[in-house]
Amino acid sequence: MTSEATKAARKPAPKPANRRTGARAPTSPKPKPASNRAQRAAERRGAIIAAAMDEFIARGFAATRLDDIAKRAGVAKGTIYLHFKDKESMFEELIRTAIVPLVTRLWATPPQPGASVRDMVEGFAKTFIEEVATTRRGDLVRLIVAEGPRFPAVADFYYREVVSRGLAGMRALIELGIARGEIQHKNLARFPQIMVAPALIAVIWQSLFSRHAPLDALEMFRVHLDLIFGERRTA
Repeated sequence: MTSEATKAARKPAPKPANRRTGARAPTSPKPKPASNRAQRAAERRGAIIAAAMDEFIARGFAATRLDDIAKRAGVAKGTIYLHFKDKESMFEELIRTAIVPLVTRLWATPPQPGASVRDMVEGFAKTFIEEVATTRRGDLVRLIVAEGPRFPAVADFYYREVVSRGLAGMRALIELGIARGEIQHKNLARFPQIMVAPALIAVIWQSLFSRHAPLDALEMFRVHLDLIFGERRTA
């Protein structure tokens, strides 16, 4: 076989021509990798969640419309339904992504060796005040307090995912304090809400009254702990 014949044999066969027009069939576009599609879908979902938070905080749960969320996110309204069933499921996702991981982290951290129960509770308060009460997470909590009675499904979800976990963790700390003799009031374990009450007060106060009377929420919590544990002794 000659060299020219060899070269011709190596060339790929031409694409068949269209019988009606004589034009060659167009090359089919290569399918985009699934990882790229998943990444774009995740980005759209993230944009929708961020837009939903902005709308819920600005308008409240009842007044927020999916059209406004879609416009803010820069997507079609139909795109929202690819990710969320309705407005309630979208709000639940906000709680699941913005608050639940914080609660999990708070109670998953093992106690520091030698730390008193008071130190651990104060550490909880400091984290809560810094990462919830004075941030947009606090806006979500205030929204639930304000509109939860009208939307019990949302309130029920928040109780299951956040409140019940927080109370269980605080009850365990109280029982440890009783066992160590740091807490004298044994009935406090029945009402862990008492221990965390200043945290909720801080969240509400921040939005309603802070411009009139700024609140040192952490110092208030320390005074609260003095009432439960007794005042700290100073050297």
